[in-house]
Amino acid sequence: MNNIRRTFHKLALVTAASFSLGMLGGNVHAASAEDLNKDAAQALQTLYKTNPVAENLSKTARGILVFPKIIKAGLVFGGSYGEGVLTKGSQFAGYYNSVSASWGWQAGAESYGYVVFLMSDKAVKYLDKSKGWEFGVGPSVVVVNEGMAKKLSSLTLKDDAYAFIFDQQGLMASLSIEGTKISRIKR
Repeated sequence: MNNIRRTFHKLALVTAASFSLGMLGGNVHAASAEDLNKDAAQALQTLYKTNPVAENLSKTARGILVFPKIIKAGLVFGGSYGEGVLTKGSQFAGYYNSVSASWGWQAGAESYGYVVFLMSDKAVKYLDKSKGWEFGVGPSVVVVNEGMAKKLSSLTLKDDAYAFIFDQQGLMASLSIEGTKISRIKR
């Protein structure tokens, strides 16, 4: 019974995400590996200019997962989608997508980018070995807001991963990466 409920829940989320992303028309498309690499490098530079703490984290991170552009839309049912790159050191180590679905009182569309700094070998191994990393399951991810960023230092870093959301544009009431699932894709 529990498996049936879980399967129904996943089917509902996929349906909601498909419906919402379908409203965006041609704005969501698969990028080439070269395009993703270039967009990820530019996104990191944008983040570093606005948030020096993120640049400091990059120096000790075991891996950096960069999603340069996530498209999110919703009208009661909502969803988001974007593609990104995992870097380890200066090497591109894999390509991923970020998908989420939601329902409730919501209307609008927006785009944003986010970067996840993987601070432990445990987090990098989990991402490499899992068939998909759903935030809230597996290694802990802390979303860093402006106030928290001011308090972060190498002495206060205790979590497996830190996420920074940036370059938000559009009209949606709230922004969250909770419930987001990240899965490996081929490029």
